[in-house]
Amino acid sequence: MAIAQTLLKYRLVPLCYYLLRLYLSFLRVRVVGEEAAHKQFSKYGRVIAAVFHQRFLPALAYVTKFRNFKPIVMISQSSDGELIASLASRLGLVPVRGSSTRGGRDALMAILRALKKNPGVIHIVDGPTGPKGVIKPGLMAMAQVTGAPIFPIIISAEKAWVMRSWDRFLVPKPFSKVTIRWGDPFPVPRGTRPEQLEELRKQVESLMLEAHAEADLKSGWRRPL
Repeated sequence: MAIAQTLLKYRLVPLCYYLLRLYLSFLRVRVVGEEAAHKQFSKYGRVIAAVFHQRFLPALAYVTKFRNFKPIVMISQSSDGELIASLASRLGLVPVRGSSTRGGRDALMAILRALKKNPGVIHIVDGPTGPKGVIKPGLMAMAQVTGAPIFPIIISAEKAWVMRSWDRFLVPKPFSKVTIRWGDPFPVPRGTRPEQLEELRKQVESLMLEAHAEADLKSGWRRPL
């Protein structure tokens, strides 16, 4: 039986949540560009925060700051996703179940409905199965339909364990300094043509890859993560 199924079966989600909060409390988080992001939020009224799957865990140390806004996050329909959705709810997020491979269209429609009440989405742009660092087209569709600009979120950690997963998932070590930087917004006009959407997707993808590589070098990593 999978670990996630075992934890759910024996109702150990609350314990997992408190252990997660304890772990996150040991990270030293530094945020860059938040004031500029707030100004853009005032301008557009809602935002889409674009995060790579590899960097999602350290972002949780910061996301609780926005729990009053109840940010939306798409989570896969797997058993692991069920556990993650339960933890996300306790962190103040609004989980919507689906992915690009399972229930993607329904999940996107659910997010569009939720955005009428909730002002923000945290979107894992290359999840849940990758390829690593490749932004999927759903991000552009979401921004185009909602009018919410895309904010690339750049996350790096000084010291971290690198998992042997498809995305080389990062688990920052306790007391490690984590830097979270808000990138410049990318608005997607409603009338944008499909070929322009693809060009914009590549532009955001390239920016995020280059920005993460630069941030990792500043954090002391000698090779790409």
